[in-house]
Amino acid sequence: MSEKIGVYVCHCGTNIAGTVDVKGVAEWAAEHLKHRGVVIGREYKFMCSSLGQELVEKDIKELGLTRVIVAACSPHLHEKTFRTACKNAGLNPYLCEMVSIREQVSWVHTDKVAATEKSKAAISGGVERVIHNEPLEPIQVPIHADTLVVGGGIAGIQAALEIADAGYHVCLVEREPSIGGHMAQFDKTFPTLDCAACILTPKMVEIGSHPNITLLTWSEVEKVDGYVGNFKATIRKKASYVNTDTCTGCGICWEKCPKKVVDDVYEAGLGIRKAIYRPFAQAVPKYPVMDVENCTYFKNGKCKACQLFCPTEPNSINFEQKDEILEIQAGNIILATGYDLFDAKRIPQYGYGKLPNVFTSLEFERMCNAAGPTEGRVVLRDMKTAPKSVVIVHCVGSRDENYNKYCSSICCMQSLKFAHLVMERTGAEVYNCYIDIRTPSKDYEEFYKRVLEEGGHFIRGKVAEVTDSARLPEEEGKLIVQVEDTLIGKQRRIPVDMVILSAGIEPRHDAKEVGKLFGIACGASGWYTEKHPKLDPVATMTEGIYIAGCVQGPKDIPASVAQGAAAAARVLGKIQQGVIALEPIKASINETQCSGCRICNGLCPFNAIAFIEDDKVSSINPALCQGCGTCVAACPAGAISGTGFSDQQIIAQIDGLLLKNLEEPVAA
Repeated sequence: MSEKIGVYVCHCGTNIAGTVDVKGVAEWAAEHLKHRGVVIGREYKFMCSSLGQELVEKDIKELGLTRVIVAACSPHLHEKTFRTACKNAGLNPYLCEMVSIREQVSWVHTDKVAATEKSKAAISGGVERVIHNEPLEPIQVPIHADTLVVGGGIAGIQAALEIADAGYHVCLVEREPSIGGHMAQFDKTFPTLDCAACILTPKMVEIGSHPNITLLTWSEVEKVDGYVGNFKATIRKKASYVNTDTCTGCGICWEKCPKKVVDDVYEAGLGIRKAIYRPFAQAVPKYPVMDVENCTYFKNGKCKACQLFCPTEPNSINFEQKDEILEIQAGNIILATGYDLFDAKRIPQYGYGKLPNVFTSLEFERMCNAAGPTEGRVVLRDMKTAPKSVVIVHCVGSRDENYNKYCSSICCMQSLKFAHLVMERTGAEVYNCYIDIRTPSKDYEEFYKRVLEEGGHFIRGKVAEVTDSARLPEEEGKLIVQVEDTLIGKQRRIPVDMVILSAGIEPRHDAKEVGKLFGIACGASGWYTEKHPKLDPVATMTEGIYIAGCVQGPKDIPASVAQGAAAAARVLGKIQQGVIALEPIKASINETQCSGCRICNGLCPFNAIAFIEDDKVSSINPALCQGCGTCVAACPAGAISGTGFSDQQIIAQIDGLLLKNLEEPVAA
């Protein structure tokens, strides 16, 4: 055996050593795998420490090691650490192999003898595999300095401003007529009760006027090609039927438009707008768009009131305007497309849509807003009567086995804010029906105590039903909330005038389709999957694609802003490098074996495989490929192989795991 292999086994404090005889495993490897090239077996309390790395570097130099095995935690955590140590000592970093004996052994076993034996087998497999490893070099890819940000909510706005302020160009794409997202619909923001518009509008205005930002509202990304450093996005800019070069945003067009439409988007169904409209007064950009489905002219060819009364010269209304298809290049992409609110109609026992004075959280937000349909007055559906008693139902659609099992993060604080606003504006009796109060962020607990001191009532229990079926005289004409108060162990029926359903948040309805467009995956709950939930929450498994805000999971405004800035920082780091080194662990296709069946094309989760019509074979873009191996396993002709995961390596590792390599070869 010509290779010289060093085996290093980590204690990881007691994470591994508590279940595995680490010293015994290291000694076993040095003794029983000597004939397979192992020249040294060491154990150390923390191999990832500077001293542990220096131990590896010293042995490479002094013993002339040609291969290294580190038995420790997941490669996902420290593969880069030990590859760097090998590189520092002059050994190609891809001749280092990690064996996970923490996640795959010590954390899943309690029997120390069995765990120790399994560790030996895992190391044996790693030794056989590393023998067949080949020296590799990273792929160098230049980075285009422009960035595409998709989504104009607060996370996307923050990300775009951070990058633009650093001097680099950003293209911000938003599907609605204005940026601002859900935050633009809110009245107050917890826990400081800042006016949402007051703190959001300056950022929106800055986006609209920033010299380094191209703002594309009323637009959607239809196609994404390329790879990190060199993405090409195809964007459809929908026809607004308004010439923005001449439009002044004066508002005469929507004032004169005779067609009224219920605003189900911005006003949550509580208000109306016109067929030509600007979503809200502070919208950026300031220009209106045409609602073709409701416009009288597009339906029957008559009207054109907006065009007739438009004061600009030339006329800004253009009924012949068509969609534009734009192509932009970007080195990196940030997805910040936000969330959808849980549809409260899915829980029929809460009465939303049947009982008039049951409101959703977004409806209540618009009601509280001074620019909303009631000008900030808290009233019943008759739009004039103030409620004297209100129940706020927490966790609607969240923490529920029938809908979403996760906590939506914002519901408790949102409900406390509602309680404060109701009491402040109406003096009504307010009841909060909650499962658990969760107020973990800065100053949140103080806000909870403030609402308690203001006289808010709290009932710990999940609401079973909201009904208008009265049993007692005092319940006549009221909404009755049936709930078990678990703190006193009793069922309660609470008659009130208004019920507010604090709806949870969900992934966007088209999150999976959008994820597929950008080559990233969703988790079981529908949120986009990050590269690492703790150490890399803004990157994805597709290099160059980052996520920010609620696309990654439920979070409040401060967390969304922080994540938008974090994604921007990652992008700026890539831009300033100029060139990025990509992992050389890629798949490749033997064209002589490829039958052109195209099975791999549809299976690749990163859209890295294209079919070449002229040659009738598939081809892999190494810059897009993430080395996941899906195509390798699926290819019926066996034409695809994975660098670092060849059949020879896998079979050798299996033989090692089965300890077939323990017998020394008999001399001839």
